[in-house]
Amino acid sequence: MITVVNPRVTGLGNAISVALVALLSLLLWEGIIWMGQIHPVLLPRPAEVIADMWQQRSVLAMGCLQTGWAALVGLGSSVVLGAAIGTLFSQSQRLRIGFFPYVMFLQTVPIIGIAPLLITWSGYQFRTVVLVVTIISLFPIINSVTAGLLATPPQWLDLFRLYGAGRFRTLYKLRVPAAVPYILVGIRTSAGLAVIGAIVGDFFIGFGSQHDGLGTLMLSWLNQQRTASLIGAMLASAVVGLVLYGLIALLANTLLRRWSLPTRES
Repeated sequence: MITVVNPRVTGLGNAISVALVALLSLLLWEGIIWMGQIHPVLLPRPAEVIADMWQQRSVLAMGCLQTGWAALVGLGSSVVLGAAIGTLFSQSQRLRIGFFPYVMFLQTVPIIGIAPLLITWSGYQFRTVVLVVTIISLFPIINSVTAGLLATPPQWLDLFRLYGAGRFRTLYKLRVPAAVPYILVGIRTSAGLAVIGAIVGDFFIGFGSQHDGLGTLMLSWLNQQRTASLIGAMLASAVVGLVLYGLIALLANTLLRRWSLPTRES
């Protein structure tokens, strides 16, 4: 039995659930401060954070734009580069076995250890932040593209061979469309990492350039012990991550709708 769910009702229910969780979190926040008599330097009240965010709204807005732009450009670079590398890995087992351990090196080495080298090579520039974002968000793209292109059902491959399709035609007409759900998972994972990479890059290059992203603001406000401003910047970075994730979801639901599987409840 297939039941039809009204998307408006579902959306309203989701919004109510999110609002309830936010309200409970604020009440818990207030309760912790009230019971523990915590000093505002350690943990300010929610109202103080909101008021500070409103007071710093123009600075936070510029920081969001800087960090969001760096995350978006770096994510786009990692998608292009990761898709190319993943495609090569899917077409050659020797390349995959030989180079995949070095690709994992990017995931295992802390980005904090790589960032100073990037500054030495690239300078205190916006492009350095983009490089940090690209490196930190590259591995999920490569992994998802490779896994998706190799996950094509064997019977479909046999059918293409039966009709004499070459490697390139099989890749373009069969493997890539079948791999789209895998690729979207990798891009969604990398979207969150891209924001983290942009903030980490800000930590290193912010005071040496005109780039005042959220990471630079966080570091500055931390040194000044402005906890309310620091929490506000953290919340702003979460908003940047949600917006970037929403853009990817919008892309998946519009341009890539033909590959989306319908969800049904029985």
